Amino acid sequence: MRDILVVGIVFAGSLYALRHPWVGVMLWTWISLMNPHSLTYGFAQSFPVAAIVAVSTIIGLIATKERQSPFDQTPAIWLLLFLTWICIAYPFSYNVSGSTEMLIKVLKIDIMILVTLAILSTRLHIEIFIWVIVGSLAFYGVKGGAFTIITGGNFRVWGPGGFIGGNNELALAMIMIIPLMRYLQLQATKKHFQFLWSVGMILTAAAALGTHSRGALLAIAAMAIYLWAKSPKKLGFGIFIIVSGIGLIAFMPEHWSARMDTIQNYEADPSATGRINAWWTAFNVAKSHITGAGFDMYSADIFMAFAPNPHAIHAAHSIYFQVLGEQGFIGLALFIGIWVSTWRLAGSIISNKSKDPSVQWCKSLAAMCQVSLIGYAVGGAFLSLAYYDLPYNILIICLLVKRWLTNHSLVLGKANQYATSPPPRPPNKTLPPLESR
Repeated sequence: MRDILVVGIVFAGSLYALRHPWVGVMLWTWISLMNPHSLTYGFAQSFPVAAIVAVSTIIGLIATKERQSPFDQTPAIWLLLFLTWICIAYPFSYNVSGSTEMLIKVLKIDIMILVTLAILSTRLHIEIFIWVIVGSLAFYGVKGGAFTIITGGNFRVWGPGGFIGGNNELALAMIMIIPLMRYLQLQATKKHFQFLWSVGMILTAAAALGTHSRGALLAIAAMAIYLWAKSPKKLGFGIFIIVSGIGLIAFMPEHWSARMDTIQNYEADPSATGRINAWWTAFNVAKSHITGAGFDMYSADIFMAFAPNPHAIHAAHSIYFQVLGEQGFIGLALFIGIWVSTWRLAGSIISNKSKDPSVQWCKSLAAMCQVSLIGYAVGGAFLSLAYYDLPYNILIICLLVKRWLTNHSLVLGKANQYATSPPPRPPNKTLPPLESR
């Protein structure tokens, strides 16, 4: 039944996307983040749901006249440069055939990001996009948080597959959607909806802690501080954060606390030392090869040649060292450029001096996007999620909000100009001579 439901939604949505490509964008986002086909038990698991949606959306984009250039903001240009560099570096990979699968995956994701920027434009599009993102991942957050509470935190929460199949990867996704949940809570006008969002955020945070991810704990701490700083109601929200944090941490079992304590004594932890060994490997590779070693660099040959400990083969477990080893220093510079420019773009939205109440939602959303980026920057330092869809969806939100704000200001400016300009003078007509009247 699940298989029929998922495939049926994909087919119906794809047909609708041929004339309304924004629907295809929402469908793609749902599939890429939630992986609904992974929740089925039959033919839907291997069905090319993402490919069908992508093709339909691109056809719809070509057919529609309501599209715009995706490169109207700086972060999109940085993304294009990064994607171009990946394609340039690919033929120089240590293992070209082994890197091909990941290259195709990255190309699909980045192309659909650009397609999304070319299609979405209105506030309604932005709001639906946020709901799809939050709904896709909050499903696992609420479910995982309930599981953590019921089991007393004694078992780890795992992801559905894909980029977030592991516990650490799922933890980062959970903490990154909490700020978006907070934005939706700020937009809610009824008390019971605000309460439900509070429950959802607590359960999602519990799910992140339930993954037993040490990077997630650091990311939550950094994000909570910045989230409080950007909150319009600092006292009430600060109390909520402190009480929730203390309650969740106190609830976790002793072996969870022991695992978190290894953050201070990382030298004795094999996982931590393995990551450091992989980081040095990535750095040494980048020094020797300007294009990096490619996506498939985590092999015995690479570690034998570049690792301090050649026998400890380990994934990078860091977005920074992942890109450094795979794409070299140029790739890392372009990657960082994407997120620095996105942060600055969100900052420009927040610092907008307009007192128009119709644009205040832009500032709230941009602030929450910055909080989410804080979580990605800190948590991503310990995870290999450089190409994961979610942070690029945050980029999309920032670009769309800036575009909406610019267009709104232009429309508002023209309306004010028309309202304050004097009415046009009637044409000067000369009366005919008195004799002819």
